[in-house]
Amino acid sequence: MHSREMDIVLNIKILILLSVANGAPVLAKRLLGVHLARPIDCGACFVDGRPWLGSSKTIRGLAASVIATSAVAPVIGIAWKLGLLAAVAAMIGDLTASFIKRRLGYASSEMALGLDQVPESLLPILALAPFLGLTLWDIAAVVLVFSAATPIVSRLLFRLGIRDRPY
Repeated sequence: MHSREMDIVLNIKILILLSVANGAPVLAKRLLGVHLARPIDCGACFVDGRPWLGSSKTIRGLAASVIATSAVAPVIGIAWKLGLLAAVAAMIGDLTASFIKRRLGYASSEMALGLDQVPESLLPILALAPFLGLTLWDIAAVVLVFSAATPIVSRLLFRLGIRDRPY
């Protein structure tokens, strides 16, 4: 394979990791219902009276992301430790976005286009970049593709009964 083709394959693998890291909590919720759905913020509120993160950010989702992404990484030819790194960074991005959304008055699980996609894709790809030799173009391409595809995939998952909301 030529270098450009290898770059495309690697970017697809990263998109798969991002999809697993961010999709595993949704799938865990659908499979487990209310079981193990302990909110990460324990229902605590910030000084503004709003929740730190909201009820949809659970320990179950965090664990599902880390376990699933670490398991999928070797299947697609990436070290499990990099899968773990990607999941942790994606969840940090997702939790950061949730914190910001609560400060802006968004309800838990309410869509904020861009804010819902960029942190949870940018942080993991930046964390992976030094290990995988990613360029700025790779980073930009993956974040753009992930950000554009997420609302479309989300609507599809809603129609399939996997997501609770269609955004």
